[in-house]
Amino acid sequence: MLNARLKLSLVLALLVAGLSGTAVVAETRIVVDAYYYPPIVQVSPQGQPEGLLADLLTALEQRHPDYTFEVFQTSPKRRYLDFEAGRYDVIFFESPDWQWSDMDALISPPLLTDADQYVALNKPGRDQRFFDDIEERAIVAMYGYHYAFADLETDARKLMERFRIEFSDSHERNLKLIKADRPSVAEVAVVSRSYLQLHFQAHPEDRDRLLVSETPDQTYQLSVITRPDAPLTSREMMALLAPLIQDGSYQALVEKWRLTLPDNLEQSLPRL
Repeated sequence: MLNARLKLSLVLALLVAGLSGTAVVAETRIVVDAYYYPPIVQVSPQGQPEGLLADLLTALEQRHPDYTFEVFQTSPKRRYLDFEAGRYDVIFFESPDWQWSDMDALISPPLLTDADQYVALNKPGRDQRFFDDIEERAIVAMYGYHYAFADLETDARKLMERFRIEFSDSHERNLKLIKADRPSVAEVAVVSRSYLQLHFQAHPEDRDRLLVSETPDQTYQLSVITRPDAPLTSREMMALLAPLIQDGSYQALVEKWRLTLPDNLEQSLPRL
């Protein structure tokens, strides 16, 4: 038989375990896809995600401590393969027109809007007419991105057959190519409106040096995309975002990164 002291120790251990079990709230782990897409996603010199997405995930964890968000880094081209392979649960700020409407995915109402603009070197004699025949220009663009002038095609081989086009993985590099004035390599870069505004904020001297198209290549509305078997649906993700939207926190983050809210955002929030 167990002695009295051992019996008491066992009882106390069970009580502590029971109390601890009731006090701990299980966290729901959400894996979020991220690829270089500034200013929504950038990567610090230390390899950590920065930008709107990083700020938003921090705010979500602070507001909902029972959720943790883990970033899965991929590339623009691989994001679809990784989605189908189940390597992440959710991807923020994607247009349904960027292949998602053809996939088995849950798509939220728009949370963000942005545009792509053409950028050229501002040289004597150039005006907005320089962008009229974009197909005839030497173009530098982001590898794996969807562009209206290319009918949203992302296959580099097909695009190189149709256009004089060079691809890179950096908006900064593309703008440097434009400023280097090497027309045989790059006459026009395609850059997001938000990134361009942040670039001008950091480099105000480029406002006069660069010619920016008044008519965008495309304007897009960006949503949250979730896998059907993810721990939460796109509607439930919108419900998590609702407090940040309603108290203005989300708007402050969006404006910090020179992005724009869609119209009637609050009306699209789910009623749970």
